[in-house]
Amino acid sequence: MKLHAFDIASLGAPCENRTARAIVANMLLAAVSLFVNGFGVYLTIRANIGAAPWDILNIGLSKTLHILYGTASITVSLTILLIDILLKEPIGVAMFIDAVVVGKAVDFFDAIDAVPECTSLWTGIPLMLAGLVILAYTQFMYMKAALGCGPRDTLLVGLAKRSGKIPIGAVSIALLGSATLIGWLLGGPAGVGTLICAFCTGPIMQLAFKTVRFDPKRVKHQTLGQTARLFFAKRA
Repeated sequence: MKLHAFDIASLGAPCENRTARAIVANMLLAAVSLFVNGFGVYLTIRANIGAAPWDILNIGLSKTLHILYGTASITVSLTILLIDILLKEPIGVAMFIDAVVVGKAVDFFDAIDAVPECTSLWTGIPLMLAGLVILAYTQFMYMKAALGCGPRDTLLVGLAKRSGKIPIGAVSIALLGSATLIGWLLGGPAGVGTLICAFCTGPIMQLAFKTVRFDPKRVKHQTLGQTARLFFAKRA
């Protein structure tokens, strides 16, 4: 039992990026976890009961511009990443991986028709919850790599820093509400699933992190500048 506890504790420990080899390994970890994360996103969409706020925006944009979901997702992610840079928030290499991999993973699973689209709440809700569980555990693996938070999370923190006395929860509601409204106006699917995402994502993620003893506050993300300096130092 003690060995089992030690293994779980080790699993929840953040990765370190002190060498070029470690950084490459953790970039691979981030890429694989984000690809599986894309499957979780795909499941929440195939539940067909309303999507998460950012997915409503991505789907609405894809319908309006007649482009793939992944292309719309990359467009939104890179736009947010540019705003993060303008806000002078710390940028990590995994943020670029996030911006590209998740959306294209959704396109991949959609192309192979991995899961049939649900036709009722009785099948849609379980599939939605399954997707959220996958999102929670892959979020843990992605954050564990310690190479940067997602563009949207970074934007939330950046806006919260500049919002004065407004609580970060209120900033989050305003940000997600804006994404939902714009996406819905563009034809994105809002519904019961949107409410499930709003109220269940946090608790499911907290439970997932608890099962692997992962504390995101312990993670010290390496910035893009720090990564570049380490690689150039090795070459020198």
